[in-house]
Amino acid sequence: MEKTKVSQESTVRRGEISLTRQRIIGGLFILAAIFVYFVLAKPTAIDTKTTFGTNINDRAIQIPDWVFNSKISLEIIAGLCLGLGVFQITRGFRKITNTVIAGVGVLLVLGFLIWGAAGSSISITGMLALMVVRSVPITIGAISGLISERAGITNIAIEGMMVASALTSAMAGSIFGLWWGVVAALLTGGALAMVHGWLSIKYKVDQIISGTMINIFATGITSYIYIKFLQVSKLNQPGFFKPYQIPLLYKIPIIGPIFFDHNLYVYVMYLLVIVLTIALYKTKWGLRHRAVGEHPKAADTLGINVFKMRYFACLLCGMIAGFAGSYFSLGSVGRFEQTMTAGRGFIALAAMIFGNWTPVGSLGAGMLFGFAESLTTKLSLLQFPIPAELLLMLPYIITIVVLAGVVGRSRGPAAAGTPYEKESL
Repeated sequence: MEKTKVSQESTVRRGEISLTRQRIIGGLFILAAIFVYFVLAKPTAIDTKTTFGTNINDRAIQIPDWVFNSKISLEIIAGLCLGLGVFQITRGFRKITNTVIAGVGVLLVLGFLIWGAAGSSISITGMLALMVVRSVPITIGAISGLISERAGITNIAIEGMMVASALTSAMAGSIFGLWWGVVAALLTGGALAMVHGWLSIKYKVDQIISGTMINIFATGITSYIYIKFLQVSKLNQPGFFKPYQIPLLYKIPIIGPIFFDHNLYVYVMYLLVIVLTIALYKTKWGLRHRAVGEHPKAADTLGINVFKMRYFACLLCGMIAGFAGSYFSLGSVGRFEQTMTAGRGFIALAAMIFGNWTPVGSLGAGMLFGFAESLTTKLSLLQFPIPAELLLMLPYIITIVVLAGVVGRSRGPAAAGTPYEKESL
């Protein structure tokens, strides 16, 4: 009788929390509508036009730019946010709440762009193409992290693996060629990851301490080598991979220049998301990989070698992190610069959590962070009245909101960060 009563009280409590969250989100939508209408739409002149450029090169099929009335467009956006807010408060979107939140976020960004470019133009296609490029190291780094954590190994050393691989790829690329630079990056990331795995799995060192040690070591050694040997040196002139257009696809208006007119790293990012999604959820290896991260003791009981699976996960994680690091030297700048990763490894961890430890979610989160950087770059050219640094804060604020449980809790693998101790018979 008491168990039934406790169960009923628990159900009511969960319902109250859900209703509170529903009203909070609806209220935020309405506040967004009020902001768009009074701050953005009302001061805008009725005859002002905004132009969104749709062509960034002559390789894709050319289409006319999008020209529309700025004030009316902002009023429509405010009305949509208001309607979504009222519906969320009264009925709730239930299972698609997160999707609707993302939609309102897109509407807000669109409102800012229309307002910022009122009376002028902005290349929307160019901005989205830059978003894809900027998302590459973050997305690949997030995929690296989720492979490790899905097997139960917390890896905060992605930043160190990336910066060390950026250095070795630049040096090997300068001596032997670009592809050997990629190989050097894979080996560097894999070697550092195996050190992390060796300490975490065999000696059960705290995984946060192990990862921090690798980060400090990688930052120190790469800075020393750069200052001592690479500032003016032929060892730091690898060049970079040129863009390659995917036949036929790159000619599609808007979509082609955004997704199919990039270099090797963008296409590998797409491939990693597809292959890893299939491997994790549709193969025997994926089932075992996830099992050792959720219930290692149960996996061991079924005959799965937990230690072997975790070592392999560390190796795979490190090689992918190394590839992400080589992007900076071989896919972007064409040389190595001191601390050039600029914390992207840590941002990748945030993207992994925001993406709920899934490849597709990591891609979406990586695109969000990439879009923030792209948006900052474009709006600075428009002399936007809001400081660009404030716009860069948006993805981090959204991540904090998600992790705080306002739109649903994000939970990682149950055994992540916990060393496994095999029971002796």
